[in-house]
Amino acid sequence: MNPIFDRNKLVFKRLAERKNRVSVERDMVPVDKTVVFPEREMDLIRKTSERVRTARERGSPVIMSFGAHAIKNGLAPLLTALIGEGWVTHLATNGAGIIHDWEFAYLGETSEYVKENVGRGQFGIWDETGYYINLALNVGAFEGLGYGESVGKMIFNEGLQIPETSLLYKLAGEKVESDPGLAASAADLAGVINEFSLEPGFMSIPHPWKKHSVQSAAWELGVNFTGHPMIGCDIIYTHPMNHGAALGRTALRDFLLFASSVSRLDHGVYLSVGSAVMSPMIFEKSLSMAQNIAIQNMTRIDNHFILVVDLAGLEWDWEKDGEPPPDNPAYYLRFCKTFSRMGGEMYYLTADNRDFLLALYQELTQD
Repeated sequence: MNPIFDRNKLVFKRLAERKNRVSVERDMVPVDKTVVFPEREMDLIRKTSERVRTARERGSPVIMSFGAHAIKNGLAPLLTALIGEGWVTHLATNGAGIIHDWEFAYLGETSEYVKENVGRGQFGIWDETGYYINLALNVGAFEGLGYGESVGKMIFNEGLQIPETSLLYKLAGEKVESDPGLAASAADLAGVINEFSLEPGFMSIPHPWKKHSVQSAAWELGVNFTGHPMIGCDIIYTHPMNHGAALGRTALRDFLLFASSVSRLDHGVYLSVGSAVMSPMIFEKSLSMAQNIAIQNMTRIDNHFILVVDLAGLEWDWEKDGEPPPDNPAYYLRFCKTFSRMGGEMYYLTADNRDFLLALYQELTQD
C-alpha cells in the first residue's frame, strides 16, 4: 500500500507574493450600479421581489445559496446589504466562497492565476490562506461553531483565542464519557497547538479590508452564513494545518443549520445563484429531512418559491414541460433537475449574478 502524501514537505510561499486577478479596491460592485434587463426577465425578478417581500412580512425565511463567483465578482456590498436590511435570512456557499471572502478581508485581493501556478507547482500552496482558515476551523470546532461562523468570527475579531493546552487536556479527560465530542475536539486542538508551537492567548490577525467580508458582517449581525465544502476541493487542503475532524465538525454543524432554515421554508423563498452542484445537493437532502418531520407533525412544506439563476441558457422549458427524459441532455443539468423535483414553484433565470442581484436589490428597495 502506498503511503499518504506528506504535506509537510511542501514549500509554501507568502500570500503577498501571489499575483491575483481581483482587487477589493477595483472590483467591488456598488449597490446603486445601473443594470438593465429585457422585460421578460425583469418580470421574473419583480415576481421574485414580491415573493421575498411577502415571505419577510410573514416571518418566513429567504435563503440564498451561491457559488464562489458571487464573492469573486465583487458582490460583497450587495450580499451584506441584503442580510443587513433583513431581506435575506440565511446565506450559504461552498468552500471556495469562504476562501475568497477571507482573502479579500485579509489581503484585499483574491483569485490566483491557476494555470500558471499549477505549472510551477504552486497553485493553492500559499501559507496564510491555508494556515489561518484551517486554524480558525480548528478553534471553531472546539468552540462549537460552524464552518462559516468560525471564519467570520476570526475576521470580525481580527484574531483567534488560543486556549491553554492544560485546559484542553483537562477537558479531554473529564468529558470523555459525558461529552465525547467536546473531549475529542479539545484533544484535537491541543494537538494542533503543540504541532505548530502556538502561544496561548489572543493571536492577533489583522484584516485591513474586513468591511468587505460578508462572513464578518453575518457574524456581527447574527445571520447564518454557512459553508458547505467538499474534501479536497479547496486550496486549504494543501496545508498541514488542515485537519479532517475540525472540517467535519464545523461543516456538519453548518449543514444542520441550513437544514433548520429549510425546515421553516413554507411560504418562504430559496434563491440558488450560480451554484450548479452544492446548492441543489444540500437543498434536496435538507428538504427531505424537513418534510419528514413536518409530515410527522401533520403538516407539509409545499408553498415555497425557488428561483435558480445561472449563466447557462436553456432550450428545455422546465416550467411548462417538467422534467426532461434521460435521453435529453437537459436531464443532466443538476441545478434544474433537482429543484424541479422539490415542490413549490420553481423558475429559472439566465443571468450574470452581478446583474441579477443588483436588479433584485434595487426592486426590493425602490420607493
